[in-house]
Amino acid sequence: MRVTIVLLLVVIGLHLRPATAAPPVNYTRDIKPLLSNRCYACHGPDESTREADLRLDQRDAAVEWAIVPGDAESSELVARIAADDADSLMPPADSNKPRLTPAEIEIVRRWIDEGAKFDSHWAYVAPQKPEVPAADSTWPRGAIDHFVAARHAEQGLLPAPDADRRTLIRRLSWDLIGMPPTPEEVDAFMNDTSAEAYEKQVERLLASPHFGERMAVYWLDVVRYADSGGYHSDNHRDVWLFRDYVIRAFNDNLPLDRMITEQLAGDLLPNATRWQKIASGYNRLLQTTEEGGAQPKEYQAKYDADRVRNTGSALLGATFGCAECHNHKFDPYTAKDFYSFAAFFADIQEKAVGRQDQTKLPTDEQQAEIGKLDAEIVPLRAILDTPTPELASAQADWEESLKTRTIEWNALKPSAAASAGGATLELLGDGTVQAKGKNHGKDTYTITVAPVPAGATALRLEVLPDAALPTSGPGRADNGNFVLSELEIAVDGQKTAITRATASHSQKDYPVAHAIDGKAETGWAILPKAGEANHAVFETQTDLAGQSLAVTLSFQYGTRHTLGRLRFLATCAVRPVEAEGADGLPADVAAALAVAPAERDEGQQAAIAAFYRSIAPELAGTRAEIAALEARKRAIEDAAPTSLVSISGPPRTVRLLPRGNWLDDSGPAMEPAVPEFLGKLDTGDRRATRLDLAQWMVARDNPLVARVFVNRLWRLMFGQGLARNVDDLGTQGALPTHPELLDWLAVEFIDSGWDVKHIIRLMVTSRTYRQSSQTTPDIRQRDPANQWLSRQGRFRVDAEFIRDGALRASGLLATTIGGPSVKPYQPAGYWAHLNFPEREWEHDHGEAQYRRGLYTYWQRTFLHPSLLAFDASTREECTPERPRSNTPLQSLALLNDPTYVEAARVLAAKTLAEGGSTEEDRVRYAWRRALARDPEPTELTVLSQIYRKHRERYDQDETAAKGLLSVGEHPLPADTPMAELAAWTSVARTILNLHETITRD
Repeated sequence: MRVTIVLLLVVIGLHLRPATAAPPVNYTRDIKPLLSNRCYACHGPDESTREADLRLDQRDAAVEWAIVPGDAESSELVARIAADDADSLMPPADSNKPRLTPAEIEIVRRWIDEGAKFDSHWAYVAPQKPEVPAADSTWPRGAIDHFVAARHAEQGLLPAPDADRRTLIRRLSWDLIGMPPTPEEVDAFMNDTSAEAYEKQVERLLASPHFGERMAVYWLDVVRYADSGGYHSDNHRDVWLFRDYVIRAFNDNLPLDRMITEQLAGDLLPNATRWQKIASGYNRLLQTTEEGGAQPKEYQAKYDADRVRNTGSALLGATFGCAECHNHKFDPYTAKDFYSFAAFFADIQEKAVGRQDQTKLPTDEQQAEIGKLDAEIVPLRAILDTPTPELASAQADWEESLKTRTIEWNALKPSAAASAGGATLELLGDGTVQAKGKNHGKDTYTITVAPVPAGATALRLEVLPDAALPTSGPGRADNGNFVLSELEIAVDGQKTAITRATASHSQKDYPVAHAIDGKAETGWAILPKAGEANHAVFETQTDLAGQSLAVTLSFQYGTRHTLGRLRFLATCAVRPVEAEGADGLPADVAAALAVAPAERDEGQQAAIAAFYRSIAPELAGTRAEIAALEARKRAIEDAAPTSLVSISGPPRTVRLLPRGNWLDDSGPAMEPAVPEFLGKLDTGDRRATRLDLAQWMVARDNPLVARVFVNRLWRLMFGQGLARNVDDLGTQGALPTHPELLDWLAVEFIDSGWDVKHIIRLMVTSRTYRQSSQTTPDIRQRDPANQWLSRQGRFRVDAEFIRDGALRASGLLATTIGGPSVKPYQPAGYWAHLNFPEREWEHDHGEAQYRRGLYTYWQRTFLHPSLLAFDASTREECTPERPRSNTPLQSLALLNDPTYVEAARVLAAKTLAEGGSTEEDRVRYAWRRALARDPEPTELTVLSQIYRKHRERYDQDETAAKGLLSVGEHPLPADTPMAELAAWTSVARTILNLHETITRD
C-alpha cells in the first residue's frame, strides 16, 4: 500500500512540475533555410529580382518593414506567411514555392517574439576550435569520437559495434588505396595480435604509392581533368603530367596550402620548378575549342567563367557561377565579385580559339643530358665563329663563284606510286602524280622516283593546282587544302634523316617543320594559298642518289586532307633555299652580297660570313659534329613530355558583362579582387595576381577552404560529408550535422600545417570509422540516412576502383605509377561520331592494357562506356561528388566488358593452377581473392552448381568455350582443357559481378 502511494505521488509530482522551456529558436538551423527557400528569390541579395525593395537576408532591412522584434503579431512577415487570401499570401502562388506549414509559421512567430536574432551564415565565419565534449562512456578513442558520442547522446543513439577485422582491412584498403586487399594482406592483419595491428595497417596504406592514385581520382574530378578539350571536336591534348603531379603531391603529403598555391600560381613562384610549372596547368584544364567558326570573344568569356566556377566550387564550396549573369539570389556573391575574380586569370596566355600550345617539360634526366650536349656543342660553335685567314680567302673565292652560279633543279620521274587508303595514283607524262578516286580520311602515298643526280642533298616537293580538284587543289579537302603529316625519304630501302624543311608558304599553326617532326597529329598545310602552286624543300646530309629513291607521304589528319597533284625535283646545290632570295640564298645574305665589299656594314659582313661558314667545305667536319650533337639533343627534346601550363603575360581587360552577355561591352573594366563580403586583398597600388589569390585562399582567416576540404575527406571515408552538400556550403546547402566537429577538423587541419595524411589518419583510426555498417530495424528507422553516424557507411566504390579490384583479383593489374593515359578495351565504333579529325579507338597492348582505371584515356564527349556506366564524371565541370546509381547496365558491363571477362578468365586459370585439386578448394580460392573471406556453405553450393552446369555445357559446345576464352589478349595457359577453364571462367565472372565485390562495407 505504501509503495502504491509513493508511486502515485511521483506521478502527480511529474505532472505538477513546470514543463521544461523549449530551447531558443536557432536562426541558422530553423529560420534561414525557410527564408532562403521560400523568400530570397524575391527578397534576397539579387537586386534585379527584388520585390517591394524588401530584403529578408539582412536584419536592418527586414526590421525596417517586415519584422517587429519581440512582437510577432505586429510583424508584416507573419501576417503575410499566415494570410488566408491569395492576394496577401507569401510566397505567392505563382512563385511555385509551397506555403509555410503551420509548424513552420509557429517557428517564425517564436523567433520574432524572441527578438528576431540574425546570425552570419556559419560557413562565412572563420572556424574556431571548439572544446572537445566530455565523454560519458569509454567508447570514444579521440576527439572525433567525443563529438560523435555527444550527438549520439542527444539523439538517444548508441554507436554500432566495431566491424570485424576482415571488414576493417577491406574498408581501409578501398578507402586509402582504392583497391581491395590481397589474401596475403588479410592474413597478415588477421594474424597480427599486437595492440597496434590496426594502426600499422593504416600507416602501411598511407605510405603506399597507391595512396596518391586513390586521392587523385577525387582531385581530378574536382579540377575537371581530362585528356581532351571538350568543345566541338574534343581533340586530344597532353596534360597527363598534371595527373602525375597530383599523385606525387598526395604521396609526398605535400601540404594542401602549397598544393593549392602551386596549382593556382606555380608559374609565378620565384624560380619555379618543373613540377610547379606542371601544377599551374590546373588553370588550363578547362574545355576549349578549335572550331573554325567560333567567336574568340565568346569563348574567352566562357573560359573566364569556367575558371571562376571551378575555383569557387573546388576550393570555396561555392555556387559562384550563379553570379555570372546577376547577383547571387541566396548568397552574398555579386556579379561584380564574379568578374573581379575572373580578372585574376586574365594574365594567362592562351588561344581563345584553336589548338592550345603545349610546353615541353623535359625530365630531370633529359635536362641533364641536354646540358651535357650543350657543353659539347659550345667549343665546336666557337670554331665556326672564329675567323681565320684561310676562311677569309675561301670566302672570297666563293663570293666570286656566285657571280656565275645558278641552282639547277632536276626533275625526278616517278616509276611507281601506291596509296594505302585505296586512292588511284596516276603517273602523268609531265612527271606529276595525280590522285583520283577514293579519298580516305587517312592515307599514305609511297612514290618511287628516278633518276637522282649524284651529290643531291635536297628534294623539292611541288604541290600543284588542278581543275579536277576541289577549288583547284592542290589538296583533296573540300577547301583545296591538304595536311602532310610526315614525309620520309628512303635510299635503297634505308631511311634518310631529313635535317631541315623550308616552304614557299606555310599555313598558320601548320608549318612545314611539322612534316618532319615524327608526329602524326601535326603537319604542313597551305591555307590561304589553296588554288596556287606551292613547294617545300627537304634537305639531307646524305647523298640521295641510289638504285631507288622512295618517298613516303603520310596524311593522318583524318578529314580527307590528302594531296591531289604533286611533283618531285632534286638539286646538288648546298643550302638550296632558306627564303625566296636570289639564287636560293637567304634573303639577307643575297641583299648583303649585292653590296660592294668595301661598302658593307658590320651586319652585312657578319651575315655573309656566318652563312659561308655554314657551307664552307673546310668546316664540314665541325658542322657534322655539331649536327650530330644537335640531332641527339633534338631527339631528347622531341621525346620530352609536354603539357599545358600557365604562362603569364600582359593581362587582358576583363569587363563586367551585363546579364553575362559577351557582346555587351558597356560594363566597367574589373581589377582582380576576392568577393567583397569575404574581405579584400592589400596589394597597395600593385595589381593583384594569381599568387595573391592563392595566398588569400590558404590564409588562416579564410572561412571556407579548410572546411570544404575536410568535409570532402569525411565523405571519402564515411560516404557522405558532415555537411551533405559537399559542393555548396552556402545558404542553399545543408547545415552540417556536426558543426563543432567540422570546425574542429578544419582548425586541426590548418594547425597541422595542412597535413592531409594527418587528418585522414585521425578519421580512420577513430572508433566512429571502425564501426560496423550493419544496423537494426530500430536504428535504421531512427537514423535512416545515418546522419548521426550510428554506424559506418556502405556504398559502391568508384568506377575506376571496380576495374582495379577485378584486375587485382585476377593478378593482371599493372602497378606502375604515373605516365601517359592508356586505352583499355572499348566497343568498336564507339568513337564513330567524333570528327575533325575522325578517330578510332585503338586499345593498348601488354602492360598498358592492365593499368589502373585512373590512367584510362578521358575523352569528355565519349567517356569510356564502362566508366560511364558506373557514374564516373565526364569532367566537363567540377564534380566533388559523383552520383551512385544502381542499374542493369552495370551488371551487363561486369559480365560483358572484355576487361572483366578477361579478368575472370585469368582468375579462373589462376584458380586451376593454385587453388587446389578439389572443387570446393577452388571455389574458396577464387572467392577469397575477390572478397577476402571464405564463402558461406550456401555460397559454396551455388558456385559449385554454376561450375557443374557450365562444365556440362562447354563439354558439349567447344565452340562456345573457345569463344569465351578468346576474349582478351592475355595468353591462355598451355595444356588446360578448354571446357574446364571456360566453366571456371563462368564461376569467376559470377564472383566479380557480386554486389559485395564492388561494395565498400
